[in-house]
Amino acid sequence: MRFLSIQSHVAYGHVGNSAAVFPLQRIGHEVWPVLTVNFSNHTGYGDWGGPAIAADDVRAVVTGIEARGVLPTVDGVLSGYLGGEEIVDVVVDAVTRVKAANPAASFTCDPVMGNASSGCFVAPTIPPLIRERVVPHADIITPNQFELGFMTHTEPDTLASTLASADRARDLGPRTVLVTSVLRPDREEGTIEMLAVDDEGAWIVQTPHLPFKANGSGDVTSALFTAHYRETGSAATALERTASSVFDLLQVTIDSGERELRIVQAQDVFATPRMQFTARQVR
Repeated sequence: MRFLSIQSHVAYGHVGNSAAVFPLQRIGHEVWPVLTVNFSNHTGYGDWGGPAIAADDVRAVVTGIEARGVLPTVDGVLSGYLGGEEIVDVVVDAVTRVKAANPAASFTCDPVMGNASSGCFVAPTIPPLIRERVVPHADIITPNQFELGFMTHTEPDTLASTLASADRARDLGPRTVLVTSVLRPDREEGTIEMLAVDDEGAWIVQTPHLPFKANGSGDVTSALFTAHYRETGSAATALERTASSVFDLLQVTIDSGERELRIVQAQDVFATPRMQFTARQVR
């Protein structure tokens, strides 16, 4: 498959396209990265060098790819953190162009807004832009539980309420919702879950909760789930493969003692996931 991935880039570390591109390539897919920033490192360090790329320049890259006559071969578009209204317009325009060229192409939006521990960490203008202008164009969205609630004006915590919130998100346009971190009060101690919901049903997978804050793990998760889902057509299989690979990636990173994801060192977990976790159908 071929993916057009419109995301940030860092030279050091792995977030945005620097997290999504290599895992997709390692499992055999072509990726065309379109960069929205070119930073030295992710902003969690508190300082960084390099420019945010002007929206017109980002659009020019997409236009240049289109001029090669290859948009009909694109199977999917990926987007992550969106820094402002102009970039939102570029992403929506790119999705529109790709789907006009190939109606079977999908669009995956990772609606980056915040998390349960930090709250909303993007500018207040961003969540409404994502909800009103980007999500309606998406086929797949990959929020964490906090972002799911923020986007749907709900407070998902139990399995039932998270399923209800996912359905409200699906009412906005996307048919498939991957909730990348479900923290329900009745789960087993020391675990975390992911939930996938589509027209065929809903599945949940549980893994140990590793004590590690991993910048970029959501970008890897969104990319892998999209590829596996498009390849197999099964949310359950995509969930199992993604959970297996991301868990082992995090474990390799923890064992290394490094702060940044060990994406290159752990590459075999993408190519041959252990499939150590089983998705359970919950609807």
